[in-house]
Amino acid sequence: MKKFLLWLASFRLRILLRTAFLFLILAVVALAVTVLQEEKQRSYKNYHAGFVKTKEQIVARLRHPSGQLALLNPGRGQGRPGRLSPLLLPFSAIDFDDPNKARNAIEMADCLIRYDAQRSLCVAIGNNPWMGGFIYAAGTFASGPLVAHEIGDKYLDGAHRMRVTVDLRGQHFQWLAPFEVLPPRRGAAFEGTRGRFTGYRELEERDYTGQMPDKEFRGWVWQDAACLDAHQIGDCERRAFFSMRLPVETLIADLLVDRRSPWPPLDLDDVHVHIRLLSPGEEGAALFDSAAPDAVFPFALRDLGKLLQPGETLSIRRANGGETLIRGESRGDEPVSPMLTRLIRRLPVTAIDEDVENVATVELEDEIVTPSGSFRLFLHGEADRVVNQNLSATATRLFWFVGAVMATIVLTWLVIEIGLVRRIARLTRRSRQLSLSVREPKGVLSFDFSDLKGTDEVGILANTLDQLLGRVKEDAGRERIRVAQEKEQWHAVGHEIMSPLQSLLALHHDVGDPSHRYIARMQQAVRVLYGAASPSEAFQSSTLAIDVLDVDEFLINIAANAPHIGVNNVDYQPVGHSVLVKADEYSLEDVLSHLLKNADRHRTPNTPIALTLIAGGETNVSVKVHNSGPAIAPEWLGKIFEYGFSGNRDQASEGSRGQGLFVAKTYMAKMGGTIRAENDGDGVSFYLGLQLG
Repeated sequence: MKKFLLWLASFRLRILLRTAFLFLILAVVALAVTVLQEEKQRSYKNYHAGFVKTKEQIVARLRHPSGQLALLNPGRGQGRPGRLSPLLLPFSAIDFDDPNKARNAIEMADCLIRYDAQRSLCVAIGNNPWMGGFIYAAGTFASGPLVAHEIGDKYLDGAHRMRVTVDLRGQHFQWLAPFEVLPPRRGAAFEGTRGRFTGYRELEERDYTGQMPDKEFRGWVWQDAACLDAHQIGDCERRAFFSMRLPVETLIADLLVDRRSPWPPLDLDDVHVHIRLLSPGEEGAALFDSAAPDAVFPFALRDLGKLLQPGETLSIRRANGGETLIRGESRGDEPVSPMLTRLIRRLPVTAIDEDVENVATVELEDEIVTPSGSFRLFLHGEADRVVNQNLSATATRLFWFVGAVMATIVLTWLVIEIGLVRRIARLTRRSRQLSLSVREPKGVLSFDFSDLKGTDEVGILANTLDQLLGRVKEDAGRERIRVAQEKEQWHAVGHEIMSPLQSLLALHHDVGDPSHRYIARMQQAVRVLYGAASPSEAFQSSTLAIDVLDVDEFLINIAANAPHIGVNNVDYQPVGHSVLVKADEYSLEDVLSHLLKNADRHRTPNTPIALTLIAGGETNVSVKVHNSGPAIAPEWLGKIFEYGFSGNRDQASEGSRGQGLFVAKTYMAKMGGTIRAENDGDGVSFYLGLQLG
């Protein structure tokens, strides 16, 4: 047993070294698996929380008028340029005679198809058939000063004119509507050009002498007085807003024949509308063409797929039947390792919450109520598939780093094993054989260390041992010769020379004998050689209580109480008399709170925030909120009221949801008002438009 332990002790350095590398490899593997298991647990928890948030975002989006428009038109997709089909509005009709109401209606419903910054178009019908079977078209364009058609001219091509085409059920309706200027109304706040498009049934010949306009065709246009480029004056491009009502006899006839005719018509998607704005003169390039290829269509139900992850589905079911199924869009197939995928699937996941029984799938539902009916939302998510797929893709990307660490460990072990441990083992084995050979009575001093020689530490040791043993072997050979010679001399010379031979023999047994010193050095070198060694909300729809409110007294209270919400130095100069408006006091206060806090964040330090009551037309007034500070980027002016938009990305990352201005816009719309932002002089101004009470 003792011999076995001694034999085993000669391998302890190799066993320790190999065991250390084996434990190091196992530790790296265990660490990677533990991190994957913890990440999977965290991913399931984050998925469940994010799934609820996704449902809330979808519900908030669909409860907005733009979302209701998408619900009422589930088949709306990218559309076909030049063959636009009317959309069913969540309103009974559009007040096309009033530019503010018409603009608010189409903007709130988000039915505008945008062609560029100045050109847009909305083609729609109302959800109430008894308002008339009309098609409404409203939008914007940019042009120079509009050239009007003079009454009595037999030709219509000397003025700006709209060409409107409607195709349905094999019938073709086409109007040519020249622009006619109207005198400004007394007391109106609008300072630009106001006119109408008078619709004529288009004739093949140019002569319209004696032709009467279509009485049911109504078209209005309002062109701003200011140039688009503030540095230009005179004949420059100006922004214009138009709205038209198109009388389609076929749709009107359906309602007159049978009051129970379905509305909207079942073939609404087969109704095609084409609108062009032509310049004065011969036919040529249109200033506005709904068939332009650069059309950007508004929000549709299919866009909700961008909020869903692969494996998630949204089912929208209408109360009277019909279902729309939306699936999550693929983010692109990332390479995954089948081995890692199988490993991740086997990793256990503990319960996320007491209320969550099944962590593999999630089912949520909600209801959207619109004037045209209710819709049930069913959101289904496969947490197991999404988490495993995402985690597999992430683990595959990181596998190369873990693999590189493992390869480095194995390579280091091989270098040490082949370059050092194996040579030490061979040196140890040959030293043991040499020791056993020397101990035998007639042992032969045989050794060979030539293959272990080198310039490193082990090679130098082997080279030194080889030299020392070579000298010992030479000395031993000479000693044997000398002993033989002495024996011969003994017999030859006799007793007289015995004593010197004994003295010479005694000389080789002295401690200072070179042979003794060499052997001691060799034992010390072996003892030194075998020494010790070591190795990362949404809103519910609300009903506002609209009442008559004295806005002057209201703004006095707002300015006085602003410090209580952390906004100081708010300045308001009262007008001195009552100004009654239609509004919900608490909702309007919420809107101004959002605007004041927004102005406080962006104003220049120690400058006031100015509240100003501006008289408007006969039906409205405006409240201006102005702060001195940096201007809003022009490309953001149309986006800051969108849900979730935040210009300050760092702030958004700290919890800002980009909801304040969205809430302000929603509340103002519910109160029949408007809100807009402008870069005004040394800062930014927000204008709230309110109806007089």
